[in-house]
Amino acid sequence: MAPQHAHFAQHTTPVAAPAHVVYGLLADAPNWPLLLPGYLHVERMDLAAAPGEATEEHLRTWHLHTGHVRSTRTRRLLRPADRAIDFEQSDTLLPGAPLRGTWTVRPQGPARCLLGLTHDPPAGTPAPDTRAEADQVAAAAERWESLDELLLSFEDSTRIHGPAEAVYDFLHRIQDWPELLPHVEHADVREDQPGIQFATLDTCATRTGTTLTTGLVRLCFPHAARIVYRHTTVPALIAAHSGEWYLEPEADGVRAVSAHRVMLRAEAAAALGPHAQLTDARRHVRAWLGRTGTETLNLARWHAENAVRRLR
Repeated sequence: MAPQHAHFAQHTTPVAAPAHVVYGLLADAPNWPLLLPGYLHVERMDLAAAPGEATEEHLRTWHLHTGHVRSTRTRRLLRPADRAIDFEQSDTLLPGAPLRGTWTVRPQGPARCLLGLTHDPPAGTPAPDTRAEADQVAAAAERWESLDELLLSFEDSTRIHGPAEAVYDFLHRIQDWPELLPHVEHADVREDQPGIQFATLDTCATRTGTTLTTGLVRLCFPHAARIVYRHTTVPALIAAHSGEWYLEPEADGVRAVSAHRVMLRAEAAAALGPHAQLTDARRHVRAWLGRTGTETLNLARWHAENAVRRLR
């Protein structure tokens, strides 16, 4: 995808990580909300073989831009043999020519590489901040040696003998959670666009009894019975946290799931005490988030199953 316009921009930055690690981070777009600031959610719509050794994929991406949620559709051509990814990105709400660009990764030894990004925007449109995007990827990749220890994902579920609509309604009404959930003390919620909730929650930390204030953005998909979220402010132990509530139909009701994906801070263990290890921090976060998620699912079950009883 060659440059065509005067606003063409490019940036190259050295990265203290192997080339295959950096390319893998770029290729694994659904994982970006944990690793790159501003990304809320990325969904891979489809993936297909392309001519040669390339793979073509289509993504739907939600991200924060000047305090608002933007959604884009992206077509990418992944060329692993060249360690390059070409892309065309279009705003889902604004018609017009797509933003084109290319990521490249060039090895500079066993544990170093050069990361390049070019942007070729439509005529009359300024290029995004090419340097900032490349530097964010470089910063994430340079944690490669500790990522396996810092990343964790898990889910909890419960079976509910009630209608999916009632369960989803409970999970969607986050503004009512202070009256419904014991661990939620206060909630400020605004929904400027249908299905996009900005929330600030005060919750009780069971271990210390203190109040934690966190911010999050929630993307609500009622027809798919899903609510995807990413925290914008997080507790001291956590560097990034994204999650999802989703419902799976069953013969006599639904299976309701609370899923979490977390990246711990490198210094997370120190927050638990002088003798704590990172494994202790992992266990603590797993138990804490699992407990609050399960409590929410259990109360959603009570709400839905009692709604059924009232109708009988």
